[in-house]
Amino acid sequence: MIVITTPTGNIGRQVLDNILASGEPVRVIVRDPARLSEQTRQRVEVVQGSHGDINVVNKAFAGADAVFWLVPPNYQAVSLEAAYLDFSRPACEAIKNQGIGRVVGISALGRGIAGNAGLVSASLAMDDLIADTGVSYRALTMPSFMDNLLNQTESLKNQGMFFSMLAGDRKNPTCATRDIAAVAAKCLLDPNWSGRADVAVLGPEDLSFNDMAQIMSEVLGKPIRFQQIPGEAFTSRLKELGMSEAMARGMFDMMAAKDAGLDNAEPRTPQSTTPTRFRQWCTEILKPAVLG
Repeated sequence: MIVITTPTGNIGRQVLDNILASGEPVRVIVRDPARLSEQTRQRVEVVQGSHGDINVVNKAFAGADAVFWLVPPNYQAVSLEAAYLDFSRPACEAIKNQGIGRVVGISALGRGIAGNAGLVSASLAMDDLIADTGVSYRALTMPSFMDNLLNQTESLKNQGMFFSMLAGDRKNPTCATRDIAAVAAKCLLDPNWSGRADVAVLGPEDLSFNDMAQIMSEVLGKPIRFQQIPGEAFTSRLKELGMSEAMARGMFDMMAAKDAGLDNAEPRTPQSTTPTRFRQWCTEILKPAVLG
């Protein structure tokens, strides 16, 4: 039995699809089961509630072999510790109570990098908390996702622009969420690993935002331009959108660390290279979202 958290989220939904295709028994934790398709509800066990609730995770983890763990975004959290560590503490208790053997978690690149990296640092502290239970743990460590650009479809469509704190000429790895989900499913379905390790998911290439703008221009058939924005304007905009002071600061610190090279510290290997190229992702995912 494999337990999937966030089964209606971008990554969790794709992990669930991959696991269902394998025929392995699946149990999901979901706040609103109606957000699952009828076909999916017929194929999985559903535990309703939050995976930050000790009663919910104890019920969901009972008799399970492996868990897919992803902390959902909480943009109003009072602190990064509350968003990542406090949310994960009930699951850590349930992992021990129910004798879970393996956990695969969504984390971030940056272990061993000195300094505060905001949300990244919180993710790495969460990894330590989970691993300290004694469970065998694989932390999938990623750079920024290609799919994050879907948050800017309106500006791409109406202004022909997209924005970030990062410098336009900095080349960074970037990956597609479908590749993250594929790696997660592979780990969950493999019972032959143990201990703790990080698994980097780096996509197939390093690109700058200026590189991305050129590719998007060609795929979308219209000029696309990247615009770097100052950190103060970045955090002000996040707070205008309802993000708490702590989370906005965490985002700022993460982006500043990425602009200083955090995502470039992990060497690319054949094992960490995943298949979806940015041009392919733009053609299959971004173009329908912007032009459809």
